Amino acid sequence: QITTLINHKDKPKRSDKTLQAIQRVGQAVNLAVGRFVTVGEAIANENHELKEEMSVACIEARRAGETIAQLTDVASLDHPESDSHITIFTDKTGVVKAARLLLSSVTKVLVLADRIVIKQIITSRNKVLATMEQLEKVSSFQEFVQIFSQFGNEMVEFAHLTGDRQNDLKDEKKKARMAASRAVLEKCTMMLLTASKTCLRHPDCESARINKNGVFHRMRLALEQVIEIVTDSRPNGENEMAPISIYTGIKEFKNKVEGLRENLYFLSKENLSTMLEVILEHTEDFTDSAYTSHEHREHILELSKQAKMELEQLVSVWMQAQNQKTKDLMEDLEVAILKTCQCMNELKREVHSAATSLAADLLKYHTDHMVLKALKITGVEGNLEAVAEYTCKLSEQKEQLVEMCRLLRHVSGTEPLEITCIHAEDTFQVTGPQIISAAETLALHPSSKIAKENLEVFCEAWESQLSDMSMLLREINDVFEGRRGEKRVYLSLPRPGKHNANLKALKPVKLDTEEQAKIAKLGLELHLLTSDVDSETEKWEDQENEIVQHGQGMSSMAYSMYLFTRGEGLLKTTQDLFHQAEIFATEGTKLASALHAFSDQVHGDDKPLLLLEAEKLISMCKQLQITAKASVQGKSATFTKVDACILKTRNVMTLLCQLLPLCCKLLRKNKAANGCLKPAPPWREDRIRTGTNVHTPERRAETFGIKTLENHVTNMTFLESK
Repeated sequence: QITTLINHKDKPKRSDKTLQAIQRVGQAVNLAVGRFVTVGEAIANENHELKEEMSVACIEARRAGETIAQLTDVASLDHPESDSHITIFTDKTGVVKAARLLLSSVTKVLVLADRIVIKQIITSRNKVLATMEQLEKVSSFQEFVQIFSQFGNEMVEFAHLTGDRQNDLKDEKKKARMAASRAVLEKCTMMLLTASKTCLRHPDCESARINKNGVFHRMRLALEQVIEIVTDSRPNGENEMAPISIYTGIKEFKNKVEGLRENLYFLSKENLSTMLEVILEHTEDFTDSAYTSHEHREHILELSKQAKMELEQLVSVWMQAQNQKTKDLMEDLEVAILKTCQCMNELKREVHSAATSLAADLLKYHTDHMVLKALKITGVEGNLEAVAEYTCKLSEQKEQLVEMCRLLRHVSGTEPLEITCIHAEDTFQVTGPQIISAAETLALHPSSKIAKENLEVFCEAWESQLSDMSMLLREINDVFEGRRGEKRVYLSLPRPGKHNANLKALKPVKLDTEEQAKIAKLGLELHLLTSDVDSETEKWEDQENEIVQHGQGMSSMAYSMYLFTRGEGLLKTTQDLFHQAEIFATEGTKLASALHAFSDQVHGDDKPLLLLEAEKLISMCKQLQITAKASVQGKSATFTKVDACILKTRNVMTLLCQLLPLCCKLLRKNKAANGCLKPAPPWREDRIRTGTNVHTPERRAETFGIKTLENHVTNMTFLESK
């Protein structure tokens, strides 16, 4: 609006329409400033230490807004230039000065408000830390329950403040670091509950004390990192010291090489040689790794040697071209540049293949969580020797997964994904020993229900991180193959010029903080179910199977709906959510059709069971579509509709969690009957043999399903009643 005023053309003739338009713009600016300043003044009254500065900035903004309104009060003037009243036409510099003052004062108000937000987050963090110190020192259950209830409320407040801040961050790297820290705090809150309860129940148990201390330490580190991000502080420059990845190194190296086409003198040959040396040093992470295949290791070494030779040739031609710029030499330089870049592309492709194939194999191998199951069983039996044996196996698994994360970081392709890899590495490094200490505690106290529950919580965190790694691997592959951007399911969202034109008439609504808090538990359950579904789809050997693809699509859409409940992700308004729910229901109907087609291959008693489940799915999807399409008015009715959509999506996902393992079992049964079962991978040789079929839905519910938040809430209610 201000730009429109300042850039208006001084025409000799001014129509009434022009004069009215200018006046409307001036009034609109003044009204907008008035509303803005009212909020600023309210913030000032609540924060006395900045009240004076904020009040001054608000007064300046209001004065500038009023000046602009006066200078644009021209609609009633027939001959404004002959009148004594000063207007935009007689004093355009006055409008420019007022606009500058307005923008300056508005910026000042925003900066002061930002300082207040940062202070709120720091204050909230300090409250959480103080309560954590009290929790560490408690010696009775009654006192613990009271303090933990307060701690829970403080963590919810901190989560809301940092969630809003995360959404406001423009730097993707900071946003990824904030997301990682908040994820740690979210998972550690439940760990802190069970670890503290275990320590209170078994105060003389050293392993229980170690387990609890580990959780508190990790939470403090995560809280500190949040403050570093919010205040933009870098103690000892540690964030700047992160080693460069191979992907980034190759990208920068190629940019320098290709820059020689434009300028032969902008860098030295030593500079290029050093860059290549750094890249090749990082490839040693692959060639020195015990988990890199012999074939990949040989290819990486060959390409490293070739890269050195290509650079030598490039430098030779480059030096000659600097002395004598002939056509032949410039053509030779172009060839040398192309060959060097091609070699680096091949090296990048090879390390990407090495990292992602290792990750895919490891995730597939560890998908049944046999070591975790064995630790739970031997812990309940009180078998210390067996627990020690399986803790060694878990330590080996941890080393494999940590190495996988390190290699994936090199090929992640973007800084946010690099940070996610680092976060995953830290999670495996920390959670592994915590599972071991929790298992040792259970083995020492095999009849302890609290110790058993504590081990379950840490095992769930491990399983959840493995599930997250599958999604991370897909994202890394998407970046490498140029598919970076919105997931395909989001293409169903309303966009300008697409879909139903009537959507434009609907007023977009977002959930406020109170509504997000109400729906948070339901959203979290939906998140856990998406993890379950992703884990089940990973078990299928044929990832191109229609059932798997529909299941993955539905999981991805459900995850975006979970993010909406947190005020995050690409679903920004309730209308986006309702449209996504419709598409989700359509995808579910397509899955039901695929199940009907698959039932033709199934024989015996299994076929009616499969068809019954398919009919259930169709019915649920129809109900969801009806709910999503229903017309509502008013804030309360809209929230009720949101709640119903999330609830029905959760019910569909629960059914999907039962359907996928059932179909997988029937498919394997079919193949076995036809003599087509593939041999098991070699890594499966040392697995624990159990007499139970782990693919059945019943068994999966017992050993693999993630306990819902509802159970934990029930436990807390029970403690409070005691």
